[in-house]
Amino acid sequence: MKNNFNFFYFVIYLVFFFNLSANSNEIFNFDISEIEISDNGNKIKGLNKGKISTNDGLIIDADNFELDKTLNLLIASGNIKIKDKKQDLIIFADKISYNKNKEIITGEGNIKYFNDSIEIEANKFQYFKKNQILSVEENVLAKDNLKDLIILSDKIIYYKTDKKIVTKNYTKAVIYSKYEFISKNVIYSKNQKELSSNYKTKIIQNSQQLLGFEKFTFNIENEMLKAENIFFNDNIKNPKGLSNSLFLKDGFFDLKNKEFVASKTEIKLEKKTFDNFDNDPRLLGASSSSNNGVTTINKGIFTSCKKNDDCPPWTIQARKITHDKNKKQLIYDDALLKVYNVPVFYFPKFFHPDPSVDRQSGFLQPKLSNSKILGSSFSLPYFHAISENKDYTFKPTFFDKNSQMYQAEYRQENKNSSFVADFGITNKFKSSETKEENSIAHIFTDFDLNLNLENFNYSKVFFSLEKVTKDTYLKLFDNILSNTDLKPTNDNILTSEAKLVLNNEKFDFNLGMSVYEDLQKPSSDRHQFIFPYYDFSTNLFSNNNGILDFNSSGSNDLKETNNLKTRVINDINFSSLDKIFYDYGNITNFEFLFKNTNIVANNDSQYDSNPDYNLSGMFVFNSSIPFVKQRNDYLSSFTPKISLRVNPGNMNNNYESDRVITTSNIFSTNRLALDETLESGKSITYGVDYRTENLNDTGRYTELSLASVFRDVEEKDIPKKTTLNKKYSNIFGSVDHSISSFLDIGYNFSVNNDLDQLDYNALAFNVSVNNFVTKFNFIEENNIMGDASSIENTTSYNFDDKNFLTFKTRRNKKINLTEYYDLIYEYKNDCLTAGIKYKKTYYEDRDLKPSEDLMFSITLIPLTSIDQKISQN
Repeated sequence: MKNNFNFFYFVIYLVFFFNLSANSNEIFNFDISEIEISDNGNKIKGLNKGKISTNDGLIIDADNFELDKTLNLLIASGNIKIKDKKQDLIIFADKISYNKNKEIITGEGNIKYFNDSIEIEANKFQYFKKNQILSVEENVLAKDNLKDLIILSDKIIYYKTDKKIVTKNYTKAVIYSKYEFISKNVIYSKNQKELSSNYKTKIIQNSQQLLGFEKFTFNIENEMLKAENIFFNDNIKNPKGLSNSLFLKDGFFDLKNKEFVASKTEIKLEKKTFDNFDNDPRLLGASSSSNNGVTTINKGIFTSCKKNDDCPPWTIQARKITHDKNKKQLIYDDALLKVYNVPVFYFPKFFHPDPSVDRQSGFLQPKLSNSKILGSSFSLPYFHAISENKDYTFKPTFFDKNSQMYQAEYRQENKNSSFVADFGITNKFKSSETKEENSIAHIFTDFDLNLNLENFNYSKVFFSLEKVTKDTYLKLFDNILSNTDLKPTNDNILTSEAKLVLNNEKFDFNLGMSVYEDLQKPSSDRHQFIFPYYDFSTNLFSNNNGILDFNSSGSNDLKETNNLKTRVINDINFSSLDKIFYDYGNITNFEFLFKNTNIVANNDSQYDSNPDYNLSGMFVFNSSIPFVKQRNDYLSSFTPKISLRVNPGNMNNNYESDRVITTSNIFSTNRLALDETLESGKSITYGVDYRTENLNDTGRYTELSLASVFRDVEEKDIPKKTTLNKKYSNIFGSVDHSISSFLDIGYNFSVNNDLDQLDYNALAFNVSVNNFVTKFNFIEENNIMGDASSIENTTSYNFDDKNFLTFKTRRNKKINLTEYYDLIYEYKNDCLTAGIKYKKTYYEDRDLKPSEDLMFSITLIPLTSIDQKISQN
């Protein structure tokens, strides 16, 4: 019976296999170990692995199959492998659906496609067998192993016949493991070996953007790129911290050799390249090319001016501009400087360092200037980088009166030190005072050394030297010497010194020596030598009661040839913290001051040759009661103040010392600004401060201060100009009144105690209405305060944001003489400043004579500056 059943089963299998294979309508060939047949043979399931093939060479391996003969639809799942023998391709998937009528295979899950050197991975696919087109989606990765090409995208369509890959939406293509193309809708042609797109694209290399463009074709084999609307941003910062941008209309790029040829070109330098954020420095050209680090721009135009619709204030136009990245230079051929499109200067050839270069040998900005004695001048500085930490600038200046100045500045920066020296010599200088012709010179130096001493927060040594061979040197060459930071701040005083500065949490200590030279004094009395000197200060303690400080200073001072004074001064000061009495509203504090002075002098008007040892002390008690009241929109404060001072000892004679007292310093502890002595006697300083302000308009306020000093007896040693030596000092007052946003008035005065004699007047008022600003200052000193009177005015009017007019004058009313007139018209924008200046001076100082000049000045930023006289009297 069992044998009959097996035989029956075998007959049925043979009949089924025969029917599937022999029927002309059947196109699937099954090689399956287990099957299930249903729906009158229209539905067939294959189980437990198997293989299905078609008459046109398609072979499908899978774990499970399901065939719907009515729809001619095959569904397979589990470890699927599709092999098309005719097309020589293989597809792997987890699940597929094969519509034989349409010849479309759809699948999903771990898709892998292999054909020739092309590999594609994805989550979903559709294979159009008739057209040989593969469409894949979700996490798509395509490779061409022969070309070292990887493409990542959301969707890829592979045209097998043309061997072309087309991506949809975002795409990343990696070529030779060094170029990353970030784009969308990219086309890869295997036959033509090209990658292309009509959409915005950027190339990334070594994590930096190499280029950006809108349309491109890239030949993979030659690494040649053709692109349009190209953008390049130098994200790799140069030594000055700048990055620049390059724009090209279209061009060809050899990425392998780093060369290109392009049409319309625009290079945008970073806005702060020339230290002006209003600039838009840029270089335009009709075409450009680059080879071996040398970029050439044809018919180039360079300007640093702000970009707008108007003509740039200045441009340099050249037949050819070459940017040599190896030498870091910009070289111009047949260059023409234009100001508002008007040609003003022609250069056959010139070069300057790349603007992004921090330091490089080469010529710097030329300058036309003017000396008050030697006339017009021209200078062309040359900068030379000796090494990484050393350089110098040589600046020859040629005057129209057959004189030359040769100036050099040397700089050296080491790990712990810095040295700068500026030296200059002018030959054939003819003095208008002596009528003699000779050479004059200057030398300025500055040296800083960081000692890096242990246990010190700050430990440095400083050396400086200032020397000129002519007393009026600094005034004669004021404009020319303005290019160095070493120029003395005072045209009449030269200072040379050496000092040690130490600082830590416990104390501050300075030790040094100084030499001062007063160029207005006779040669025999002009020098003052202070060597050595020291200053030591420390805080002995600080707590809730107050602060106790100790200071010691000393010096050996030689001046006027034989006036020698040696001194050591020790100070101990205790200052209490403010104490507020809430019941009465007053605020109090007090100070104890102890001073020990040790002085020995020769030929001194104040001290004799006998040693002077003195110990003195002073007690200061301060109290104030602030009253504050708010009424409607106004807040007012009224503060009476009093200060009691007691010094039972004497003070040194400072009767002739030039000291000034105002309401701003009358309540200060050391209001006489004396180092060697304390204010003697007993005194009471009393005064009041008043202020009212509009809470809705903080620009409107009024401040009034009054103060005076009363003492029990006159003190003959207190400086007489202060009037604090009298029993009843002058009354000192100040008024500051802001009437509105356009008018301020300030007034300081000193009136005697009888109110019948005004010793000091200082009136200042400022008016600002729209673009008009004027400031007046009037100062008058009378009687014991001095004998001077002057009025000064500065008025300016801004026609707009580019045009300015300024007038300045000062008149000495005591001698009824105007000291100077300055009238200046100036036009200014971000890259050009031009002006006409009328200057008339009545000042005379040896070689410097009264003058009346009309001058024209223009500065082209950052090219050059011109300051030239139009006429001179």
